[in-house]
Amino acid sequence: MDVLRPSLIRIEGRVYRKNLIQEQAFPREEEEEFCAGPGDCADEPCDAFVVEETERGFQCRVEVPSPLYKYIIGKKGETKKRLEAETRTSISIPKPGVEGEIVITGQHRSGVISARTRIDVLLDSFRKKQPFTHFLSFALNQLAIQEKFLQFKAEVLEKCSKDHGVSSSLFQNPAKFHLTLGTLVLLNEQEIQKACDLLQRCKEDFVDQITGGQPLTVEVAGVEYMNDDPAMTDVLYAKVHMKDGSDRLQMVADQLVERFVASGLMLKEWDRVKLHATVMNTLFRKDPTEERNNTMTGKSSFKERESFNGQNILKLFENFYFGEVQLDSVRLSQRFSSDASGYYATSGQL
Repeated sequence: MDVLRPSLIRIEGRVYRKNLIQEQAFPREEEEEFCAGPGDCADEPCDAFVVEETERGFQCRVEVPSPLYKYIIGKKGETKKRLEAETRTSISIPKPGVEGEIVITGQHRSGVISARTRIDVLLDSFRKKQPFTHFLSFALNQLAIQEKFLQFKAEVLEKCSKDHGVSSSLFQNPAKFHLTLGTLVLLNEQEIQKACDLLQRCKEDFVDQITGGQPLTVEVAGVEYMNDDPAMTDVLYAKVHMKDGSDRLQMVADQLVERFVASGLMLKEWDRVKLHATVMNTLFRKDPTEERNNTMTGKSSFKERESFNGQNILKLFENFYFGEVQLDSVRLSQRFSSDASGYYATSGQL
């Protein structure tokens, strides 16, 4: 066609120019995977989980801790109904408090994949909002350390009790003095067992190699504060370092956290673990009923923290020596619990 003299078409008294459209042929695609049903799975992580083909269509199973069922069900079942309607699937959830699998069934694979993906997003969102239930720790509660801790507490209260916010309720329980590596949200026995198994694999994979199979000798000495203004302190902690000056403790801590983050059991918070042992914390400031409330709800009974002035404490106790400790095990400790020694109950250890 001559572009300067195009074909003309008259429609209802108007004249239109006819442009030639060049259509490019493409090989015919299989359409079943993309048009079989609602929720196009082209952008879904289709290989992230197993979808089984059954006599009636497709099925996918997902392990979910029972405390999270309510987030998939929603108020008066509205969330579950909406998921089922939008993905044209049926979602079977165990009874409240009964551990089991959520089963998604549907006539179309793409619908089952869409429902599973949406459930995963919901669970991830609400899991992040749960208070942590366990933490990896090194116990620092040897009797000699506890005695030095009590000495530190007595001297702080003697010399700094008139400073704003300083009181005896801010101090850690010396029987629970510890070094925290990272926190976890473990909502059923299966998840606890998974964490224990991973801890043992870490021992075999790298912990024994780093430590030589021997306890790590560390010193607990000096205090530091977490926030920017020492006059408005919320957390005061004791510093922990290897007695031989090596970085083996830091290596163990970092690699443990890295492995737990990779497994999905722990959220990554920092590039490196901050080696510290809390001695004072404004979250400990409480009335006599808070311990009971915390045990029941997992949350502090105070809505706002009241900071304390730590300037004099930092000046007077900057180099306070708590003592030397042999670290021989990493523990999976349970929050808001106690064992016979007064330390946190242990779900597992290496």
